[in-house]
Amino acid sequence: MVQAGTRLTLDANARRFRGDRVLLGGSPLRLIRLSSTGAGYLRDWVAGQPVGDRSGERRLAERLVAAGLMHPRPSGGHYSARDVTLVVPVKDDASGAAAVGTASEGLNRVVVDDGSAAPLPDAAVRHDRPRGPAAARNSGWRLANSDLVAFLDADTRPEPDWLEAVLPHFEDPQVAAVAPRVRSVPGQGALAEYEADRSSLDMGADPGRVLPLSRIGYVPTAALVVRRSALVTVDGFDEALRYGEDVDFVWRLIDAGYDVRYEPESTVWHVPRPDVRSWLRQRFDYGTSAAPLARRHPDRLACARLSASSALEWGLTVGGLPRAAVVAAAAGATRMIRRLRRRGIPGDESVKLVLDASAATAGMLAAAVRRGWWPLTLLSRRGRRVLLASLLPCLVEAVRQRKTPGWAALRIADDIAYGIGVWVGCARERTAKPLLAQRIRS
Repeated sequence: MVQAGTRLTLDANARRFRGDRVLLGGSPLRLIRLSSTGAGYLRDWVAGQPVGDRSGERRLAERLVAAGLMHPRPSGGHYSARDVTLVVPVKDDASGAAAVGTASEGLNRVVVDDGSAAPLPDAAVRHDRPRGPAAARNSGWRLANSDLVAFLDADTRPEPDWLEAVLPHFEDPQVAAVAPRVRSVPGQGALAEYEADRSSLDMGADPGRVLPLSRIGYVPTAALVVRRSALVTVDGFDEALRYGEDVDFVWRLIDAGYDVRYEPESTVWHVPRPDVRSWLRQRFDYGTSAAPLARRHPDRLACARLSASSALEWGLTVGGLPRAAVVAAAAGATRMIRRLRRRGIPGDESVKLVLDASAATAGMLAAAVRRGWWPLTLLSRRGRRVLLASLLPCLVEAVRQRKTPGWAALRIADDIAYGIGVWVGCARERTAKPLLAQRIRS
């Protein structure tokens, strides 16, 4: 629900055509046609004017926000730090919990000791044995009496004003949770540099609505503010999940009809793993969560998502029939360009969109090989060539960003460690769902 008086920003990847009558963007990608009146509203919002109180204007604003084409920039509101209880789950990191507390002065805090070897003296709750982050968060939020609950892990360090950009979003009763940007603390060495660029907790610099299979498919609960009533509705975190409990929790909120938003104007810093070995173990552990998540949320964790035409093109390529693949790709591109032009996208933009989509598909398939399919590629000479080709995007990325060879090696190791975890998780759960491609409509 978009309130009158809310200011909106256009998504960074949105494109406008035909005098603002055609709007393309969002995630998943959408094309929306606007009336002349709607185009006028759009120009006003882009120029900085707030949403008015006319019902048609608000309906259009809500439609564009839901599509990810525009993002609300609320300010003010009645929520303050007095309405927030901070929950800090911690195990064997008393200094980290103390640092979070020091950085969060003014908030009512609940520290949950998840079975630390040396009990934390200031913990409000102590588990006799480690029960995992989901159980620790549940023990904490159930002690809160405030409207909002903020979760911060012991290895995070919030900026002093981190709640200022987050709290106004809760003026919308549909919003159940808001995530700040979680950035890696700068440091020396290749690992610190890599985490600063590609931390799995960092969802990037652009705001957005959180939706499965979109640009922001999840947000981590290392730093998250949640409406307590929503926690009650979905019964908190699934304590059966040792990893991936944050993804599951966010998706259950969305399935319950709530909105979850990502707000990068708010920053929380995260202390990365101290060495490559522990970092690789973390990436492996994250990978093991794919299979149990796939059981709970079918069709949301496919290794790749392909249209029939893309599957044909790349199947012919891998199968050693490059000429046939080129013919199929040209035919598919021609059809798509014609469809886009009929819907109001100029010819040159249509060609660019098709080329961008082709490049994105290639990148997705390369990641699928590195993360899931690489054991199968070792069975044949052609497969090994495919594996080597899948490494090229990592190397190109490193060259373009002028990164060190160590950074490039970590980029590849990241996907492989995660992929091994996926295979182990699939074996434990006796499912291959996270390793399978999913067909989508073109």
